[in-house]
Amino acid sequence: MFLGTFTPRLDEKGRLILPAKFRDELADGLVITRGQERCLYVFSEGEFTEMHERIRQAPVTSKQARDYLRVFLSGAHPETPDKQSRVTIPQALREYAGLDRELAVIGAGSRAEIWDAEAWQRYLTEQESAFSDIEEEVIPGMF
Repeated sequence: MFLGTFTPRLDEKGRLILPAKFRDELADGLVITRGQERCLYVFSEGEFTEMHERIRQAPVTSKQARDYLRVFLSGAHPETPDKQSRVTIPQALREYAGLDRELAVIGAGSRAEIWDAEAWQRYLTEQESAFSDIEEEVIPGMF
């Protein structure tokens, strides 16, 4: 499970050093792709395969499912960390997420997310108020 927030930097070649707590899970390979809210999703290869299988269950007649599948998979980039635990983020994905040098890498359970540090801070600030004000059950069985 991916947990926590880390603040690595992107180097001049578009490489990111994976947070130490995520390295074991991602050591054998990972997939980086577009995520919602203009971040990047990082899945282990196994989790990405499971995600793809779940998406494939959607009916091909669903335009929304087709659109999601196209955007999600067309941006997918497999990567294997090097000996220094670095992965390269392709230019197209860096542009999609608006990544600058300062990053926020967060754990989101079954995946990690890569955000531009300023974008993450704005998002978090906006969402913390809503999080504190939740008065009803949003996630079944919680609270």
